[in-house]
Amino acid sequence: ENPQLTSLDKTDLAFSEGSQSLYKPEPLEKVLNGDVLNILKGTIFFQLSERAAMDASYVQELDGILKEARTIENHLKQKRESLKQRLTVIASTLQS
Repeated sequence: ENPQLTSLDKTDLAFSEGSQSLYKPEPLEKVLNGDVLNILKGTIFFQLSERAAMDASYVQELDGILKEARTIENHLKQKRESLKQRLTVIASTLQS
């Protein structure tokens, strides 16, 4: 034993040696890689969420366009039917 160490110093020394055996610090590179990986995962998740939201808005927009197209199609069918009827009346008049 070192006669110059007091009993308090010996206790501190024993505690610090014991605590080092319980706590093994990870290498900085491993910690940074984990942090970078978590940041990348978060970024990818955020981008995928944004894309999903954009896709949903595109689906809604396409639904609106299809609804409008069906409305226009029905209107044109009605106009065609009306024109057919008018032409039939005109043809009947000309034949008389």
